[in-house]
This record gives sequence, C-alpha cells and structure tokens, in this order.
Amino acid sequence: MQVILGILCQFYFSIWQFGFLKIGFLFLVLLLLLLMKQKVLRTLVSFLLFYFIGVSLVYLNNDLNYSNHYSKQVNYQKLSFFKITKVLKPNDYYHKYEAKVIKNDTSVTCGKVLLNIAKNHTLIEHSIDDILIGKPEFQEVYKPSNPYQFNYKKYLIKQGIYQQVYLNENEYLVQKGTHNTLIGYSDQFRNRVDVALKKYNFKPDELAVINALLLGKRVHVSKELLEDYANAGAIHILAVSGLHVGIILLILSILLKPLEQLKKGKILKTVLIVIFLWMFAFIAGLSASVVRAVTMFTFLAIGMFFNRKNIVLFSLISSLFFLLIFKPMFLFDVGFQMSYLAVFGIVILQPKFYKLWQPKNILFDKLWQLTTVSLAAQIGVLPLSLFYFHQFPGLFILSNLIIVPFLGLILIGGILIILLALLNILPQFLADVYGLIISLMNNFVSWISKQEDFLFTEISLSFKAMLSIYLVIAFGIYFFTNRKAKSLVYFLFSVLILQGLVLFENYQTENKEEFIIFHKSRNSIFGERNGTAFTIHHDLDPVKVKLANAIKSYKINEDIDVKYQNDISNIYQFKHQKILVIDSLGVFDLDGFKNQIVLLKQSPKINLKRLIKKLEPKQIVADGSNYKSFVQRWKTTSKELKIPFHDTSRNGAFILKN
Repeated sequence: MQVILGILCQFYFSIWQFGFLKIGFLFLVLLLLLLMKQKVLRTLVSFLLFYFIGVSLVYLNNDLNYSNHYSKQVNYQKLSFFKITKVLKPNDYYHKYEAKVIKNDTSVTCGKVLLNIAKNHTLIEHSIDDILIGKPEFQEVYKPSNPYQFNYKKYLIKQGIYQQVYLNENEYLVQKGTHNTLIGYSDQFRNRVDVALKKYNFKPDELAVINALLLGKRVHVSKELLEDYANAGAIHILAVSGLHVGIILLILSILLKPLEQLKKGKILKTVLIVIFLWMFAFIAGLSASVVRAVTMFTFLAIGMFFNRKNIVLFSLISSLFFLLIFKPMFLFDVGFQMSYLAVFGIVILQPKFYKLWQPKNILFDKLWQLTTVSLAAQIGVLPLSLFYFHQFPGLFILSNLIIVPFLGLILIGGILIILLALLNILPQFLADVYGLIISLMNNFVSWISKQEDFLFTEISLSFKAMLSIYLVIAFGIYFFTNRKAKSLVYFLFSVLILQGLVLFENYQTENKEEFIIFHKSRNSIFGERNGTAFTIHHDLDPVKVKLANAIKSYKINEDIDVKYQNDISNIYQFKHQKILVIDSLGVFDLDGFKNQIVLLKQSPKINLKRLIKKLEPKQIVADGSNYKSFVQRWKTTSKELKIPFHDTSRNGAFILKN
C-alpha cells in the first residue's frame, strides 16, 4: 500500500525533484535507520522506505528526468530516428504507432512519441522495430476540447508520451530493424500467422476475433463488434487477459497432473506450466496486458506448488508488487486495475458465494461454480466499470455462462489451427468448422447486446462515490466474515459515508449554474445550465446533436436532464454577464454592450480592431464553426490589443460558472 501511495504522490505532485544521487543517499539513510532497536521508529522508517520506493520508481521511469531526453536535444534541422515499439489502432486519416526517439542526428536520445503516418493507398503498414528517419515537428498533444471527454493527453502521459509527430509518405525514410527486440520477433510471428490464416477464407469478423483471442491484436475488430461484446458484458473475451491465461493454467494443470507421480514431478510440472504460459505470451504479442496476466498467473502457479493456506492471495499481492517495481505506470492502466480487482473478487468472494448452495448434481455444481465466479468478478470490477464506462450489462452472467465453458476449447482449438496453418497443412473443413464456432459466438454476443432492456446505460458515478462503494464492499465482506459488533460499526459507518457523499453531490448538482460554449468543428453548441435543467442551443441536425459526444459526456457525468433548441440567439445573459454572438452577418454596432463577452461564430468578415474599439470587450471567444485562418488572425489582433482571447479548438470549451 505504501508503494502505491508513493507512486500516486510522485505522479500527481512530483514531490521528488532532487536528482538520482540524492534519492540513492536517502535510501541508504533509511536502510541504516532500520537497524534501530526501537520498534515504533523502525515501523515508521519501514513505512517511509516503501513509500519512497514508490516515489523513486516513478522518478526513475520518467524519461523527462534524463539529460538525453529528445526534448532537450532535438534540432529540427537534423534528422530524428524513430523506432516503432507498438502498433496502435488507426483512425480514418492516420496509421498510429508508439515510437522511441532513439537518435537526433548522431546524438543518442530517449523518450517516446505518438507517431501519426498519413494514410495512403500505396503505403504499407509498418511493423514493430522498424526505424523511420525524418525531420518532423514535435507537437503538443492537446487536452480534450469539452468537459468530461476522454483525456487522451493524460492517457499518453501515463504511457510516458508527451508529444506527437505527423509524417506524410514522402517525409521520411524507412530502415528495417536489424536488431529486433523480443517483442519485434513476436510481432513478426503474429504477422506470419495472420498471413497464413488469410489463405483459409475466414470471414472478416471471424479473422478479427481469432486475432484478438489468440494473438492479442484487436486493431482489426470492427467498432460495431466491439460495442456488441461491451454491451453483452463479454468485452474481456476479446482482450487476452487474466481470463484466457487462467483458463490455460487450469488446462495445463489438468493435462500435466500425471507428472506429479514422478520424483520431483511437481517441480517439473510447475516449470513446464510457467514455460507454456510465457510461450502463450509470446504468441499473444507480449503486450502490456498479456505480460501482466502471465506474470500474475506465473506467481499463482508457483504459489500452487507450495500448496499452503492463503498462498493464492499472497501470490497475487507478490505479482502486483513485482509488476509495479518494473512498470509503476501500470497502476494507472484500466486493464491492470480491472484484472486485479476481478481476481481479488474471485479469490475473496467466490468461496463464500459457493458455500451458500452446494448442489449434488455435477452439472448444476459446475454451473453454480461458473455463476459464482462470474458474480464475484463482476462485484470486484463493477464500481470501477461504472466509473469508466457508465454502463452495466444486466445479462453478463448469461453471456459468461454460455461462452466461458467453451473458451478453453476455443483457445486450444485456435492454437491447433494456427500451428496447422503455419505448416500449411490445415484442412479447409477444419478451418470452416472453427470459423463457424467463432461466428456462432459473435452472433450470440450480438443477440445478447440487442436486449436493450437489460443494458443499463448512462449511469453517473463520480470517483469519490466509486471509492465509497469499494469501502462499503470491503467492510461488508469484513462484517459478514466476522459477524462482530465492531465490524458492524465499520460497515454502517461506511454506508453513512456513501449516503453523505450522495446527498452532497446531489446538492451540488441542484445548485450548479453554468454557461458553456462547447467546441464542435464546423458548428456551434451553447449550453445554459440551471441546476438539473440543461438547455442546449445549436445549429446541428436535431438527430446528430443528441449523439454528439460532448453533450453525452456532460449529461452522463453531471446526471442532468437535457433540452434541445435548434436556434441560436444573438444575445445571452448569464448572471450579470452578457454574451454577444456575432455570426457570419458581422453585426456588432450595438449600444450598451461595452465590457461584455464577444463570441465569434461562422467566420464573420469583421474588422476586429474596430470591434474592440467600439465594444471594449472583456473577453473574445471563437468557437469551432470558424475558419482556422480567421481564428489565427483574430488571436494575433487580440494579443496586440491585450484582449483575452479563447479559441475552443485549442483551449477547449469556454465555461462561465456561478
């Protein structure tokens, strides 16, 4: 816990900025203080030691703290060398990669960037370990334009990426990696598998799911299919994670059980299981999620060898500590959080659920075991899932009961299909049968996702409320396990905390007033907020505005009602502040509007200097409906005349608050 606290403090507050030598000296002092005989002081020193381990891990893993970081050496007149380390999901315009900046001309550098390569019909997608050479401009990754939208900038910072680069096909050279990494060899292997499988006429969705299930490549899974799996509560099926590795561990444990009859057979069995698990990790691309899952179950497999009480829980905690030592930023990864919470839920809650009913019929017993496992895992991740995704699939138990029992066969069968395809001896009928099984799974998931009455969406849950729910769950488990007055008091106190927080958040919602100028490219969206009532003024299509992410995100997170009006006035008033809207007509010759806010929309052809002289505005705002060239000119003029200027495309939504 102290290590996690140290990681959080260093990441959010940068409490250590004194260099590498001083932190080494601090550790030496703390280690010497551990030799003290006084128990209280030794406990305090132990706490500080583990706390500063967390602090130092973040400091050491931050490339910005090194003198050879590319941002301190980059020269736009010199060549930069980018080594691709990860292939990301492309968008409509760019192929996207995570890349290391390994050199600036002849100077060796460190640090990562987001690499955007413009799509071209003749362009071949690049692979891991390819080196791209060019003279690009390093650009900032902008914050989200509107409240509550996904903060891609913050996400990239947690991956150690602070800038991005855009390249067209004729702006760089490619040098194929001569010194491939293990991940690079894994990527080459997966590409060979993909090419081999394409010979057997799998449908696009079948091939995409096979790649996701077995090779950890989700980039080709369609948006619609991803939504189906998410709405059915089965998105974890498509991500090689703890579920897949756990099933493989279970199958290997059963298949290799006869080895236990040999002398030292149990050791041999454990060694073989660990080797096979890491072979699967190699096949699945050695991605962060795969490595995390295999590391977790490697510790679990070793723990099973000792076969002692609470060894599973100890193994999980050990694997958690081990992973954070090498990759402290894993702590902020949603997949990492959900994986461990799901497994902790299963380890702690599943045995208690299973004891409630122990059917004698083998079939019912297995179904009950699966149900309790699914339920325990869902309780473990539910608050976190609601906080991140704002929805709850009511039929998650049904989808897991149908799919999970066959997932082991699908995984083993898939590995066999891959092996035969690589050897070019896969019978077409076997490929057709496997493809049919994948299609049946996809169709079942699609059917589950269409049962909209059981899909609860747009659920609002704040970060504080999520933590309070976990507090209630923790003390609830503690009470039902101990059944003592003291544990009941803790449980009731946690419930009171949650209730108090809910009442406080409701009070804040009912008394909040705002006027928001959202950013929307080529259009204008304004919002007037009065308590739980929120009126949207817009110039979009009435159907499209309801699907706009900016409005949906705000509505869900604030938990308010929205009313839409397909009109935009020339004048708005918020409290004692007036907002004058100047559209393409360019009318601003009005009396009584001095020292107010001026909003420019639809690229009005105005003389901004004359407007400023006439109205003396306190603030000028340009929304997303304006031409970029106009906005840049207005920005320059405002700067000259020392008038605050807000560009929603760069500065995000403009918000007036009570």
